[in-house]
This record gives sequence, structure tokens and C-alpha cells, in this order.
Amino acid sequence: MSLNYLDFDYSEDESGIGTFDAMASTAAPHVAAVRAELALVLDWAYATFPDMRAPLDEGGEWDYNLEGQQEWTAHEAITYDEVSGKFSSQLSPAGAPRHTVTLSISGSAQFCDAFRRRFGLA
Repeated sequence: MSLNYLDFDYSEDESGIGTFDAMASTAAPHVAAVRAELALVLDWAYATFPDMRAPLDEGGEWDYNLEGQQEWTAHEAITYDEVSGKFSSQLSPAGAPRHTVTLSISGSAQFCDAFRRRFGLA
């Protein structure tokens, strides 16, 4: 399975700890596909580096942070009255929610090299 929703950016701190960050924001019908990709990444990490997940500053080889959010948006029609110099607006009903998930996965140089190879990251 390839990654279609998670697009990772890489950064590294001064001590050589690397972090891959990804965010996906989708409509409800795509939530299951995003979660399948998250599971693929996390299952790989747990299987490839078993019993090594812990905060890196406490001796772990890798760790992650996963967060989600739902947002509802509504179109706002804005008009400007040039005589009064004032704005008015009318808000439409809120639409379907967007589901946003962020994953930050950090690790040692060995973990990051293996992660790049597995997921085809440059």
C-alpha cells in the first residue's frame, strides 16, 4: 500500500533526531483511507522497531504524536457599502465537517533511514 494522503516533511534537530510530519484534511468519506495509512505507518514502526517506542530523551528509538480535529465551515457572503463605508455579511448554514489529522513521528538516524526506505521518501 502506498501513501496517498500522508505527505511527510522531514526536519532534524541539532542532536540528530529526525522528525517526519504529515497532515491530511479530508471529507468524511476519506477518513477510513487516511486511518488505514496511519495504521500502515504505525504498524510498520511497531513491527520494525519493537519495544523501542519511548520518548527519545528517555532512550527510545522512536516516538509519535497523533492528533485529530473536525472543522465545520460556512460560506460568508460579504458586501461593502461604499456610501457608509461599512461591511455586512450573511452566513450560510455550516457544511459537512472536514476531518484533519496530524502525525509527527520522530526517531534516531537508524529509524529515519529505515522509514525513508520503507515509504519512498527522499
